Amino acid sequence: MRKVEIARLRTVFWTAIVAGLLLGSFGVSNSAFAAFKVGAKKCQECHTAEAKVWEGTKHFKSYKAIHKDKRAKKIVKAVGDKRMKKSATCALCHYTAAQKKAGAKAKLVSGPSCESCHGAASDWIAVHNDYGKGVKRDGESADHKAARIEKSIAAGMVRPDRLYDVAANCMSCHGLANPELDAKAAAAMLDNEHPLNPDFELVKYSQGTVRHRFYPPDVTANKKMTPAEMSQMYVVGQAAALTSAMAAVSKSDHPKYKAAQDKRIANAKAALELVKGQVPEATAFLSDPSVANGRALAAAVKGKDLSGAVGGKLPKDFK
Repeated sequence: MRKVEIARLRTVFWTAIVAGLLLGSFGVSNSAFAAFKVGAKKCQECHTAEAKVWEGTKHFKSYKAIHKDKRAKKIVKAVGDKRMKKSATCALCHYTAAQKKAGAKAKLVSGPSCESCHGAASDWIAVHNDYGKGVKRDGESADHKAARIEKSIAAGMVRPDRLYDVAANCMSCHGLANPELDAKAAAAMLDNEHPLNPDFELVKYSQGTVRHRFYPPDVTANKKMTPAEMSQMYVVGQAAALTSAMAAVSKSDHPKYKAAQDKRIANAKAALELVKGQVPEATAFLSDPSVANGRALAAAVKGKDLSGAVGGKLPKDFK
């Protein structure tokens, strides 16, 4: 029964998010109908503060450095490639491959960037930037904004408030659980010191150097989360980790890989048990950790202060 359930979860999970996460990746041939990545420069035109934060992160700096690391070179050789920037396996998580137009050849332009979390932007960036004819962002009407947001989501944008989907994108790479990652490659990577941290936790990761919370009315302040907000993110992050790990655990029989995924599953289940009394959706999710139930759980915890239940699990520093 467990194998059947895991197989079902893998199918449901990756069917729901794989298009937004992977289309436009290096080595993928895109049709005119497939979304593709356009690169961070398009986002930087408006999101200058967020881009400045990104430029101080390992995601940004890795583009010029990671392939020079001795460990990286050993891993690349182990998966059967000669150069990291020519490796489709490495490009799944370590790079952003952008295209100028549909059908054009994808070109590596940076390390992980905006679209790694928020989805390939070719289909939604024009909608996202449309505030109305002759209208700038500050003058957009409430009705137009609501319609614009709805249309951008329908076009594939993973907005920050769709926290479960953002978290799922993070877990895919940080859990070594990308659906396109070959099982033999994963084993070879681990045998050659590729990291896989089963204790990866979304709050600690996202509220450190990568934090970019510039919201109106003061769009110059990079706002820190309150304990209540962190508690919500912690729960949603654990939910995404559970779905990711359960989808990945049967990918490989490699002892290190299975042990890491099993630990991710155990960590997430223990965390979610803490909030069952306050959030009934947590019980439903634990019974069926599907994408739909994960999104329902994220909606249910929004606005709640769960720090009484999970406060002891929240990080004390974010370095």
